[in-house]
Amino acid sequence: MTIREIELNNFRIYKGKNKIDLSPNGDRNLIIVSGNNGFGKTTFLMSLVWCLYGKNMAKVDELYRKEIDEKGGYSKYIGNSLNFEAHKEGATRFSVAVTFTDVEIPDTPCTEITIVRSYDSATNYDDELEILIDGRKSDLFSGTKEEIAKEEEIFIRDYILPIEIAKFFFFDAEKIVSFAQINTPEQRKDLSLAYSQVLGIQKYEDLKSELIRIQDDYRKASAKPQEKLEFDRLISAIKIKEENIESLTDEISNLEDDRVIKRHDSSELQSKLIREGDLMSVDELERLNDRKTELYTSLKDTEDGLKDFYSLIPFGLSGGLLARLISQLENEKAYKQNILQLEGVNDKTDVILGDIEEAKKDLEFRIDLRTRDFYETQIRKLIKRHFYNDLDDSKFEHFSILHDFSQGQTEEFTRLIMKIKNSKSSFETLFNQYTKLKAELFTIEKNIREAEKKAESDYVQNLRARKEKLDREIDFIGEEIGKKQTEIESLKEQVVAHKKQKESLSKKIEVSDQNRAVDNEATRLIHKIQKFLIRFKDEKKKALAQKLESKLQSYLHKTNLVKKVIVDINGNGDDVDISLFGYDDRKIDNSILSMGERQMFASALLSALVDETEIEFPVFIDSPMQKFDPLHTKNVLTKFYPNVSKQVILFPLLKKELTEDEYHYIQPIVSKSYLINNEKGVSHFIEVKPDNLFEEYNKIENAN
Repeated sequence: MTIREIELNNFRIYKGKNKIDLSPNGDRNLIIVSGNNGFGKTTFLMSLVWCLYGKNMAKVDELYRKEIDEKGGYSKYIGNSLNFEAHKEGATRFSVAVTFTDVEIPDTPCTEITIVRSYDSATNYDDELEILIDGRKSDLFSGTKEEIAKEEEIFIRDYILPIEIAKFFFFDAEKIVSFAQINTPEQRKDLSLAYSQVLGIQKYEDLKSELIRIQDDYRKASAKPQEKLEFDRLISAIKIKEENIESLTDEISNLEDDRVIKRHDSSELQSKLIREGDLMSVDELERLNDRKTELYTSLKDTEDGLKDFYSLIPFGLSGGLLARLISQLENEKAYKQNILQLEGVNDKTDVILGDIEEAKKDLEFRIDLRTRDFYETQIRKLIKRHFYNDLDDSKFEHFSILHDFSQGQTEEFTRLIMKIKNSKSSFETLFNQYTKLKAELFTIEKNIREAEKKAESDYVQNLRARKEKLDREIDFIGEEIGKKQTEIESLKEQVVAHKKQKESLSKKIEVSDQNRAVDNEATRLIHKIQKFLIRFKDEKKKALAQKLESKLQSYLHKTNLVKKVIVDINGNGDDVDISLFGYDDRKIDNSILSMGERQMFASALLSALVDETEIEFPVFIDSPMQKFDPLHTKNVLTKFYPNVSKQVILFPLLKKELTEDEYHYIQPIVSKSYLINNEKGVSHFIEVKPDNLFEEYNKIENAN
């Protein structure tokens, strides 16, 4: 799909209606939108993310989440987006509209789709979403106002762009280095889920789950009364616990919103206290508060990482038992392979003996029974000795299978063991990081407290009392969130246990004759999908590794830096690990890469992911040329931006992030170019010919 047009109406620095045509022209897939700092480049990108995702925009980029937190919550953040000049003239409403073409909706032919999100600062209520198909409201969305709004939000995620992978299509090129700096299990999990969505793994997992659900329904219908009662009990228990998880998640979200507001109010009271004491400059306070916010975020990520390791402690304490279990599983695997090979030997021997029996029919003399038995026994022994001498069934003479793990269960257990082995150094690193963060946070909070005036005036005492009350409420909210998160983890474990019980019960049920055909077909399809998923993940990880390796070697000017890339996709696709190896065959620690090299890695990864996905969506890149030396600049301009998507919109700062000489590399494939001009604090777009981009920019600069 492509974006034909975007319209900003009274949105932040853009007064009135400001339309911009972003249509590419064949192979000329680049569109340049440039302006000086503060003129609205980042605001333009933010407006697009807001239009698509509204209050969920914080899930797209950490930058938006931080800004929302600093403003005291989403309502305050977006409520202040009405253009100031328009507000003075009495306007209360602002909006952003994005028009897409080449969108495919099953059973709904259409030429274009327009998404309009608006907000009225007079009511200060939720923003309003409207989706127009070929300029008209569609009967795809029906029900109450709330139901329609929910359906429209789902429509955007299903048919436009899932929010989980939006980070790959809207990004600040300087900040995508975060893809190369995953420090905690929580960050890795979020990015892995995004990879799974992009690579198309999730949709097959969902299909398999739906088939299992249908099969369960048919088996339940065939179950005996007692089995049916147990089945219903398990299904009901799973449903109730999943609803509880959803409810607790919503409660946590509301608590976090409340905490953001209270932290903002506490920070404002803190500023007043410090101003009253005149002991710290406002700039210094702002710097400390910014660092304090960063530390809170880093602490939360580190705590989440530590929690992930806490669950491994019982396994670590049971090291001896695990070692015996590993040995038993290895022996069981060898035993099963031995049995299969022996069965193969016996089958082949039976074929040979059968051929000999056929040949005996042409003999003119008789072979007595004792002779025949002697030669048959010797033939069996000799075939096994000379052709299968690696088989040794004697060591399994008194062996018995205790666990009988499936291949999937064995792989899962092996991953757990590897995780335990690798956890020590990772745990120590995280714990040291946690200790340092806590110490720095304590110092900052102490400095801020000391800066607050210790005056006895009623006004200051009132400020301090209100702040202390807010801080206690913030701490209480943190405790409540922690309790609810613990409860969610417990419920998730119970859901997994119930599902295993249901799966075990389902296998025991004798399916009725009328349902047997459907059950057999469902089983066949489930097994087919499982086998397909194994091959699909293997193909995807190999393809992604090859593409990433190729692009890295193409983009990086250090030709001896990366020799090989290995991609691992574990579980249901929710654990994706990408490792780089140097020419010494050692794994490269991403922390030793320069910022430019990390950005090239992230750029190569994005390009490889886009190649592997079926999703065609425009790519928007802010600050596109940060951290690059001249060689990297040429590579990214000539190899990355022209090929990453059929429609690429760049937001460079001319002469600084994109010089005139650098622009010559991409000028032949620039379809449209715009300059953002600002007059009296109001910005608007000026379309200029791509050939005259720098000339027109210089004219505007000189005029200003």
